[in-house]
Amino acid sequence: MKYIVAIIQPDRLEEVMQRLEEKEIHLVTVTTVMGRGRQKGIAEVYRSHKEAGTLLKKIKLEIAVNDAFVQPMLAAIIEGGRTGQVGDGKIFVLNLDECIRIRTGETGGPAIG
Repeated sequence: MKYIVAIIQPDRLEEVMQRLEEKEIHLVTVTTVMGRGRQKGIAEVYRSHKEAGTLLKKIKLEIAVNDAFVQPMLAAIIEGGRTGQVGDGKIFVLNLDECIRIRTGETGGPAIG
């Protein structure tokens, strides 16, 4: 079991979700977050004053998957999220020691879904 955390551009969310659906990956948690990477934010003009915008809006996807779905899921996020520009995002793959479905008490891979 793996726990995947992906940070992507907000305008790529629909494309990534479509690609995940095509790979039959339906269980996704999506959060709007702010952060910065190598681009270090974007300066904005507000009331004729230039303000350094150090944080950019991003989308964080969190997905728990069984091992058989890891590679298809990574491919879906990369295909849907890539623009070729700085700031496309990152994907983190973490080992998932345990998963418990609260309603039924199931554990492990069957609890993921």
